[in-house]
Amino acid sequence: MRPEYRIEDLAHHSGATVRTIRAYQDRGLLPRPERRGRSNVYEDSHLARLRQIADLLDRGYTLASIKELLDAWDTGRGLGGVLGLVAEVQGPWTDEEAARITRAELDARFGGTPDEEAVREAVELGVLERIPGRDSEEYLVPSPQELAVAVELHAAGVPLAAITGHLRELREQVEHIAGRFLEFTTEHVFARYLENRPPTDSDAAEAATMVRRLRPLAQQTVDAELARAMRILATRHLQIHLSPEAPPVRDDEPRPVQVPTDTIRAVQRLVGPEAVAAFVTAATEREINKRTLDALTLNALNSPTVH
Repeated sequence: MRPEYRIEDLAHHSGATVRTIRAYQDRGLLPRPERRGRSNVYEDSHLARLRQIADLLDRGYTLASIKELLDAWDTGRGLGGVLGLVAEVQGPWTDEEAARITRAELDARFGGTPDEEAVREAVELGVLERIPGRDSEEYLVPSPQELAVAVELHAAGVPLAAITGHLRELREQVEHIAGRFLEFTTEHVFARYLENRPPTDSDAAEAATMVRRLRPLAQQTVDAELARAMRILATRHLQIHLSPEAPPVRDDEPRPVQVPTDTIRAVQRLVGPEAVAAFVTAATEREINKRTLDALTLNALNSPTVH
């Protein structure tokens, strides 16, 4: 006979609490038990599923993604390829390893003066992550390189508020680039693997291999283009500041314009990220045309030939 468990026994063997088991049932992660009289009876399949869930949670999956994976398993598509694809996408996209830093070390690296507002903003941005349950105030640093850049900028005289503000703006722009790269690769590469929902085991495995191949391309492309842009713009800035007279700027040459972040967000919500530049250009041209018409009208009214 197959082993049978009451919910308390299932909790004991799986390491989950009775409350957690019931919550998994309510979310569809765990099949309902067999009802016998006034008792619920669980089997080894329930125990195996609980262990699967615990393993996936340990690997960093959310309950929502676990449900999708288990649904794929239940529909007979196989879980191996899907797990490999999700692991490939959710895995680290950089070789950089996280580090830890105490509050005292953090204050020392930024001049020795505590700044609660700066720490709060760093935590909000994810540059620092609080580590609970420690005797001393300690933080996880997901990207030591990013923190090192902030330290150098501050040492060079850049205020912390300006550094965090710049990071917020930069993050929006980088996320836009990442989104465009994903749209591009999905359209031309991954669409054929994602026709079935969820994908078949073989399609998911092939897609995971493709992710592994293409993963470095985004960073390599951005690095190359950033190096090109920095060389061109830095040279231009140097000419402006070292020349006795500023070099002439061609009328048809694009020029950077500072637009408040809140304005950009409002325009994105109105017309979408792709149309921001066109919208700003059109709005500017409309305002220029309006002022030109107003000036012409005013001149005509003030002209002695107009009665």
